[in-house]
Amino acid sequence: MTGSPVDPADDLLRFIDDSPSPFHAVATMTARLEAAGFRPLDERDRWSLSAGDRRYVVRDGGSLVAFRVGTAAPADAGLRLVGAHTDSPTLKLRPLPDVRRVGWRLAGVEPYGGLLAHTWLDRDLTLAGRVAVRDAAAPDGLRLELLRLPGAPLRIPSLAIHLDRSVREGLQLDPQRHLVPLWGPDTDGAPDLGDLLAATAGCEPDDLLGWDLVAADTQPAARWGRDGELLAAPRLDNQASCYAGTLALLAAAEAALPHTVVLVANDHEEVGSGSAEGARGPFLEDVLGRLHAALGETDGQAVARAAARSRLISADMAHAVHPNYADRHEPGHSPVLGGGPVLKTNANQAYASDAGTGGWFAARCAEAGVPLQHFVTRADLPCGSTIGPLSATRLGIPTVDVGAPMLGMHSCRETAAAADVPLYVAALTACLRRG
Repeated sequence: MTGSPVDPADDLLRFIDDSPSPFHAVATMTARLEAAGFRPLDERDRWSLSAGDRRYVVRDGGSLVAFRVGTAAPADAGLRLVGAHTDSPTLKLRPLPDVRRVGWRLAGVEPYGGLLAHTWLDRDLTLAGRVAVRDAAAPDGLRLELLRLPGAPLRIPSLAIHLDRSVREGLQLDPQRHLVPLWGPDTDGAPDLGDLLAATAGCEPDDLLGWDLVAADTQPAARWGRDGELLAAPRLDNQASCYAGTLALLAAAEAALPHTVVLVANDHEEVGSGSAEGARGPFLEDVLGRLHAALGETDGQAVARAAARSRLISADMAHAVHPNYADRHEPGHSPVLGGGPVLKTNANQAYASDAGTGGWFAARCAEAGVPLQHFVTRADLPCGSTIGPLSATRLGIPTVDVGAPMLGMHSCRETAAAADVPLYVAALTACLRRG
């Protein structure tokens, strides 16, 4: 007897619940990749690859490149790549986090990315990410491990309206003063936050050498709406794309394709991608260069030949039209929840799509029977951007920017449609499979 098929929307919600930080997201993706036969590569080793190999590389814990080598050389068949990002707007814990105010212990944090600050108020929060622990047996004398504080130890209470009547005209939050989570009374003998982290990590406080920890909503991702057709979850931007890209890679890897298929998931997109593992950095370029070398493509023209035959799909979430703010959308380009993936264009290159790459994506959607929507920003509003233009600039690969429609982008808890999850996966899968 076979089990019931997994609903993609429910599977996405589990993926998000398992991934409260970029480091957890990479761990969730690599677990799924390894279950499908993908094996890790270490950047410190010399690589040897051959057709059909399924491999992945992690840089600094929060960024991933995974690929299946095609049956033909990349210079002859090109590559098909899906790019996403693992990070989301949040609050990041400071190195010296203990704050004391009027009888309370608070956790010192600073905003990471363009978060909707008011949505973090009155939420049950925890800290998640990675910690560095002293370990004499490790090569550098330390080991990095994932950590998530159990329960919901943090909260940022709102100020009562009785103490600020001006809130009726608009809430103003100073991140230095007002976005500092409480985590307990300041009683005699109460442990420092570092002590709590060390206890969770199973080490002595003096052996806890550092951390990359962010605040995370502890309420499980869930369905909502009249018939459960909508999804409420943190980090839909952009873990929904990480999820869809992972499933697309796994599906494409099952076929003996001539071209090489690749998934890249970069950290730090929400803060400009300027890091060794971000899209502005060399990570993907390094991996692709080594891929060519490991396959024996030593011809100096191989990389450029492969790039000219390749396509990169930059997958990041898109703005659905909000029924209470429909005037914030360009009237002719207003994607709706449940209407399928969104092709994003911008005259000033905030998105990398053009007629060639956009037409190529539209054709793939048509082949897969997936409806397609379009988004452009109003001419009187600034436009956000993605890893698409950055990756295209570094690699010279024709790139298209796409996404799944959502509401509440950069909120602590965002909204999407269950129906869009399989459509997004199907569109990305069609792109990876097509030569």
